[in-house]
Amino acid sequence: MSPDPDRDRSFVLAQRSFELMRDYCACATPRAYAVWYLYVSGTQPLMNDAVKRLTTQNGTLTSADIEGLHDTYIDGRRMAVEVDRMNSSLIAEVEGIMEMIEVSIRSTAQYGESLQALSHDIANTATSRTRLREVVTTIIANTRDVTANNRTLEARMRESRSEIEALRETLEATRLESLTDALTGLGNRKSFEESLRKSVDLQSASAQQGKPASLIVIDIDSFKRFNDLYGHLTGDQVLRLVAIVMREHIGQKNATLARFGGEEFGIVLPETDRVEARAIAERVRIGVTGRELVKRSTGESLGKVTVSLGVATQREDDNAVSLLERADACLFAAKRAGRNRTLDETEVENLRDVA
Repeated sequence: MSPDPDRDRSFVLAQRSFELMRDYCACATPRAYAVWYLYVSGTQPLMNDAVKRLTTQNGTLTSADIEGLHDTYIDGRRMAVEVDRMNSSLIAEVEGIMEMIEVSIRSTAQYGESLQALSHDIANTATSRTRLREVVTTIIANTRDVTANNRTLEARMRESRSEIEALRETLEATRLESLTDALTGLGNRKSFEESLRKSVDLQSASAQQGKPASLIVIDIDSFKRFNDLYGHLTGDQVLRLVAIVMREHIGQKNATLARFGGEEFGIVLPETDRVEARAIAERVRIGVTGRELVKRSTGESLGKVTVSLGVATQREDDNAVSLLERADACLFAAKRAGRNRTLDETEVENLRDVA
């Protein structure tokens, strides 16, 4: 058999991908390989620029970096292709409907002209019984044609309605998929940012009601240790555990639960004051701490997982960035204070006063 140049090129790209993943990546996962393979193939210049920027700044790509690159340039590209395909189907369906409507309009116009001509013929000539029979026969035939065309158009419209409804459902499913973190089933960074921005945009109305939005940010304590000691599959199990507890302890229908970084989670709580938001955050913290992590393959106990949480409540002059920055500041303060704790802005200010 003659050598396949595409196959040989794929092996070369794969080898180079493994080398770069070994030298510049903190993890060796299928997603990391996909990112590096796309990088060496050179088909995504914007992603290559992002990779170069991150490796220049940090010397490596973290798990969070890989997740972000994959979501943006690989999953995002797939979503764009799927949306383009559905848009093309929708356009073709609409064009078909328009063509059928045009045919129906022409048929109706011709029918009207025929009736008018026959009416004129009857009115202006001495109509014999034979001629009258011919006119009636012509009218009946034309009416049948128009009726048949209308039935065809009606059936086509019903069919198109079903097709368009199916496309609408597929588009909605694709939209939801584009906002979902595949590992945990929570919202992804895009979902988190959109929800946070919308909540902040409603600040004026919320402030009038005395119920501003609050934001909780969560970080898994010593997450790198789980990955280093037990591998990335166990690390994924930890991430799913936190997501499960978040769902169990947050009952508000309008809350947004998201994983927006490697081991970072966020909860956007519209119309929730500081005291209520802190209570929710503390329930999540206690819920996570109360679970024991067990290695599925062996049943081995891996101990407890803990999280640190920061809580910030919206102010009149806030935007999405400033609210997130204050919540992050509370999270970092919780880390510095010993981890496995929840701190809100008031508590952080009190710590500063004591210091």
